[in-house]
Amino acid sequence: MNKNKTLMTEGAIWKTLVRFAFPLFLGGMFQQLYNTVDAWVVGRFCGDNALAAVSSSGSLIFLLVGFFQGVFMGGSVVISNRYGAQNKEGVDKAVHTLVTFSLVIGILLSILGVLFTPVILRWMGTPANVMPESVLYFRIFCSGMLALILYNTATGIFQALGDSRHPLYYLIIASGTNVVLDLLFVAVLDGGVAGAALATVLGQLVSAVLAFAHLMSGKFVVRIRLRNLWPDRKLLFQIFRLGFPSGVQNSVIAIANVVVQSKINTFGDLAMAGCGSYFKVEGFVFLPITSLTLAMTTFISQNMGAGKLERARSGARQGTLMTVALAEVVGVLFFFCAPQLIAFFSETPDVIDFGVRQARVETLFYCLLALSHGCAATLRGAGRPIIPMVIMLAVWCVFRIIYITVALWFVPQIEVLFTAYPLTWAISSLLFLIELKRKDWTKNKIF
Repeated sequence: MNKNKTLMTEGAIWKTLVRFAFPLFLGGMFQQLYNTVDAWVVGRFCGDNALAAVSSSGSLIFLLVGFFQGVFMGGSVVISNRYGAQNKEGVDKAVHTLVTFSLVIGILLSILGVLFTPVILRWMGTPANVMPESVLYFRIFCSGMLALILYNTATGIFQALGDSRHPLYYLIIASGTNVVLDLLFVAVLDGGVAGAALATVLGQLVSAVLAFAHLMSGKFVVRIRLRNLWPDRKLLFQIFRLGFPSGVQNSVIAIANVVVQSKINTFGDLAMAGCGSYFKVEGFVFLPITSLTLAMTTFISQNMGAGKLERARSGARQGTLMTVALAEVVGVLFFFCAPQLIAFFSETPDVIDFGVRQARVETLFYCLLALSHGCAATLRGAGRPIIPMVIMLAVWCVFRIIYITVALWFVPQIEVLFTAYPLTWAISSLLFLIELKRKDWTKNKIF
């Protein structure tokens, strides 16, 4: 395999990270447009009950796909490591194994999502006045789960091979499609939450088709061929070994988020709409940080595959410092602009109040969340995903749920629920730093 501009083993480290992360950031902006446009259009044209139904979608969707997204992350690490080592045959086998696996999982999740959505929503304590629209939205969304899984798989392949631009191009087209269809189905044809869900599914389908068309065209580093879609058992095992901890972590965190959402639901549909709006805004403002951490994982994996351990360690240090500084900047901006940002989704004063109250508790501590993400990205890129799984499972799931349950029993105020986030971010960051200081992951210490 000849050297390609997608390799991250040469050049100034911070420039390499930023150059790779910037298209990821722009792509993430358009990715966030999917549910955000749904929420905005539904909130403006269908009312607060419909907004609550759409806004509560994030935790449930992540519950369904989180485990396999973690496994796919393991596939990306395998691919980028082999690419850094210039192992063309290994890259080709890993790509086809990952795509085959994603096809099976996409079909399975579509079926399970359609069948079990009402059960999960009842378990979450969704209010009766929101339940019918929530069930309708989730079922239509789940019917297009295969397209979502395939696009995420394709994006992981592009990123593992150092290409963050093509996913951006496809997301721009798909997001534009979603916006136009949202306005058509909801505002013009009065399709309600069903129209919003259908617009999202069709947008995801467009992005998946465009991504795989390029991967199958022969114009990229690797070419997907239908006749080669069969899993290599050894590589599948390795993908699971690296991805299973992240998958478990995602699933457990998703369950914790569903539990948190169920607690929010007890404060009523206005709280659901307000907190849901906050999470939409948070998804946007935190995108620069998540983009940098994705770049860190690819950077570290490629450089370790190439045997450049010192460069990998320097990338971990520089990337983590950049994410922490950037997170605090966006957190401060969100803190002061929260009323205007939440009002974008609803003009109802109580809805805005709930969203602003959450922002005022959490946003100034985004630096801690970024530190945890940076440390976790470092360990995953180094092929050491067990520690992020254990820390986030123990702190972001078990401790967070216990804290919320006990604290709300003594002080039944929604602000108590909000404090669980910065508290658990601080604990996980401390544990990550302790692990990275005392353990030797790359034959020499990362930090």
